[in-house]
Amino acid sequence: MGTATTRAVSLVGLQGHVVEVQAHLAASVPGFTLVGLPDAALSESRDRVRAAVTSTGLQWPVKKITVNLSPASLRKQGSSYDLAIAVAILAGAEGPSSAGLRREGLDRVVHLGELGLDGRLQPVRGVLPAVAAAVDAGYRDVVVAAGDRDEAGLVPGARVVGAASLAEVVALHGGPHELVREVVTVRPTRSALPARLPGDLADVLGQERPRAALEVAAAGGHHLLLVGPPGAGKTMLASRLPGILPDLTDREAVEVTAVHSVAGTFDPGGGLIRRPPFEDPHHTATPAAVVGGGSGIARPGAVSRAHRGILFLDEAPEFGARVLETLRQPLEQGELVIHRSGGAARYPARFQLVLAANPCPCGLAVGKGLECSCSPTVRRRYFARLSGPLLDRVDVQVEVQPVDRVESMEGSSEPTSVVAARVLAAREAARARLADTPWSTNAEMPGRFLRDLLRPHPGLLGPIERAMTDGRLSLRGVDRVLRMAWTIADLAGRAAPTVSDVGNALLLRTGGDHG
Repeated sequence: MGTATTRAVSLVGLQGHVVEVQAHLAASVPGFTLVGLPDAALSESRDRVRAAVTSTGLQWPVKKITVNLSPASLRKQGSSYDLAIAVAILAGAEGPSSAGLRREGLDRVVHLGELGLDGRLQPVRGVLPAVAAAVDAGYRDVVVAAGDRDEAGLVPGARVVGAASLAEVVALHGGPHELVREVVTVRPTRSALPARLPGDLADVLGQERPRAALEVAAAGGHHLLLVGPPGAGKTMLASRLPGILPDLTDREAVEVTAVHSVAGTFDPGGGLIRRPPFEDPHHTATPAAVVGGGSGIARPGAVSRAHRGILFLDEAPEFGARVLETLRQPLEQGELVIHRSGGAARYPARFQLVLAANPCPCGLAVGKGLECSCSPTVRRRYFARLSGPLLDRVDVQVEVQPVDRVESMEGSSEPTSVVAARVLAAREAARARLADTPWSTNAEMPGRFLRDLLRPHPGLLGPIERAMTDGRLSLRGVDRVLRMAWTIADLAGRAAPTVSDVGNALLLRTGGDHG
């Protein structure tokens, strides 16, 4: 009878749990039993591991093999346990089936990788958060597939070894080196589209007010609604927003990279993701595609992939009501908890929501609306697809009017680099003010903190009180106006907002109100 233990990692959302992989080999009727709540993909590892061991040139133990994945109460899924299972079985084997693996210290090594039938090691999803969880739990030695070595190496404190085959891992732990042969390293298969370079703001002619609204949204991390007729430049403005956002901090880069690693859209060759992501799902997208979902443990959707970046919904009223209403939780809390039969997964989702919408189905209900063919009832019903509770969470709401003057079309506009410098300075001012808090942007400041900051400036609330009396502003809207006022002050280099800043913020909040 032989036993051996090594480690793997189970991911539930972005949270990793170190799993003890125990192999027990007994002199009984030959068989292979895998216990510890494995899913279908993990249960199939019995066939993959057996084929990989024999293809490597090692003898499969003719014994009763029981592999336990502990803790047994934690549901396990995926193929990343293959390598750990194979190593535990080979280390526990005795007699002719023994591969000579050292058992000492094997329980301090984490193995992550899927085995091919020919013994090659295949990359798996979620290596970055898995290795980070292992290091946090005190397991610094990690063996991964060669294709995942660069990604695993991004985790500080990890001692990473990349192997192309099971034979290399066996040799690493004291087994025969003569089994190692040159194999073609399998690189991760990524589903991400090539990165799109944002256009320059200099391409946007005219549109002074929407450009100012875009700058305020970028500087404070505020949500943005752009309403206007087709061809006015709503999509062009939204696509320029990533270019004026500052780079992610180290902590934010790790968070974003971990999400994209689990989603399978991360290319480790470029290192950590340093630029804010930009997600723009089509209006036919399902709630599972936008929010996340799937069988077993839910996978991250566009909302989580846009973490610390931008989620752009073009033609927002055309999205399904279920999709739009599911955005309310992440807009308030900055994270998503998705419950499925396999358990609950928690994903970060602190993004900037940018909505673009036509004012009516024909899109011509601007100004006096003389060219619009829609009835008033149709107009109200169309824009009412964006519910009041959702719009109340959008800070900046602005109309994008068509450019109808030749002078505006022939003028010049500030380029992205100039605007980005102002946005960066405003972000740094906000970060300095919020240095002793868990928040980093003005959009994250809670109402109580805002009111404490404004106690020395009681005269600022006059315009807001009048807007509340007129019914143009809710209590939630008051906090959002105050946040924007701080952002406008940061852009102007002021230490605190003025009455003028509050008035401008109120205009950005209510000027695009479509009721």
